[in-house]
Amino acid sequence: MLFNSFIFIFLFLPIVFSGYFLLNRFKKYQLSIHWLALGSLFFYGYFEPKYLILISISICTNYILGSLMNRSEERGKKRILLAIGVLFNVSLLGYYKYADFFVSNVNTVIGTNFNLLHLILPLGLSFITFQKIAYLVDTYRGETKEYKFSTFVLFATFFPQLIAGPIVHHKEVIPQFEEEKNKRISLDNISKGIFIFLIGLTKKVVIADTVAIWANDGFQNYLHLTFLESWITSFSYTIQLYFDFSGYCDMAIGLALLFNIKLPTNFQSPYKSRNIQDFWKRWHMTLGRFLTQYIYIPFGGNRKGAARTYFNVFIIFFISGFWHGAGWTFIIWGTLHGLASIVVRLWGKTKIHLPYWLSWFLTFQFVNLAWVYFRAATVDQANVMITKMFKPHWAEFKEFLFHPVRHFPQAMTYKIGTFSLDNPKLIVLTLFILLLFAFLTKNSIQRLEEFRYKWFNIVACQVMLILVLVTIFYMQKNSIFLYFNF
Repeated sequence: MLFNSFIFIFLFLPIVFSGYFLLNRFKKYQLSIHWLALGSLFFYGYFEPKYLILISISICTNYILGSLMNRSEERGKKRILLAIGVLFNVSLLGYYKYADFFVSNVNTVIGTNFNLLHLILPLGLSFITFQKIAYLVDTYRGETKEYKFSTFVLFATFFPQLIAGPIVHHKEVIPQFEEEKNKRISLDNISKGIFIFLIGLTKKVVIADTVAIWANDGFQNYLHLTFLESWITSFSYTIQLYFDFSGYCDMAIGLALLFNIKLPTNFQSPYKSRNIQDFWKRWHMTLGRFLTQYIYIPFGGNRKGAARTYFNVFIIFFISGFWHGAGWTFIIWGTLHGLASIVVRLWGKTKIHLPYWLSWFLTFQFVNLAWVYFRAATVDQANVMITKMFKPHWAEFKEFLFHPVRHFPQAMTYKIGTFSLDNPKLIVLTLFILLLFAFLTKNSIQRLEEFRYKWFNIVACQVMLILVLVTIFYMQKNSIFLYFNF
């Protein structure tokens, strides 16, 4: 069940919303928590019922370990419980996400012939793992209290952030679940929630799923791409990922607001960044926060000299890459960002300030090229793509705008009005306009902060919803969110 599906918008969401506030209306507060938790578990199990067994084991294990730590006053015992908890969560993720990666590499290096397990990664396990580790570490530090089991289940499964984040702290959401004023319907929060949900839905359905056609075609036919087609492919994926992930974040924030819950901001115009450090303060912000608070700082941060600082920086980006996917392409992507972050730190010591436009251009182009490894199925595919991007063919420029893009077969089957999506004029214009939006306009969080509950805004939201739903029906684009894969 996807956020952009009819069954979610017209069936699941109205039922869960109505039941939750109806129970609260009759002061059945504990039952309302149970209702929302069960609804979230149903949402998770709708993708694959057997995943419920795994997530239930994870929730129960982490709750028991947290409770034992809260009740214990012995530092040594708490340390052992924390170690068990971290090992349990990492092992769970490691088995389902990385087992085949390690087996295949062992087979390659040693020449063995171990069978692959062909395990399917349960949805959201990467996010759930970091969320639970943060909870256990905070419990060890004495920063949590012993919550009710039902409240903990809701914290762990709250459906807006269950599948692809943001990675929330217990202290951010659990107090909101327990706040009495949040038990009542808020028209202000509902209007804001619908507003930003529609922005996210538009980003996903209208923009991300459209440019995905060019990105997918390009990567599937990478061996035959021309110089310009390879750049179209890379820019298409860069834009697709931007609007897909930011769209999901907007939708998650909007859905949570319907229930009077404010999720942390996870996305703040990252393509406006002037260096890689700034980029990671804007992109997947809760992941960066987790890596900083629970890995970088415990490893010593920047307190143990320059060499140790650079090592710690490199480690968190290496982990970030490997966390995103079990493959050498993700490791290379994380390594590139780690090295770039170190270079930025070293450059800062020179006191040389690049012009604004130049620092932004270099940062964006680095991010764009690094995304090629992030998207590619193999290292060889990424290398071929990047090689083509730096081998211009000047004769191609003359004929490019007057002939269909040759190696985008899927694009031929889609039309916008009289334009086919393999029309190079449409492609170039679309990518250019979308990049301008990413570079120059206010982001959705800024627009949400400016939003006011007025009848005109409500009518505008309803019109936008109708247009987006018509787009979903007409183009039949119900693709999964990209971050579901990670």
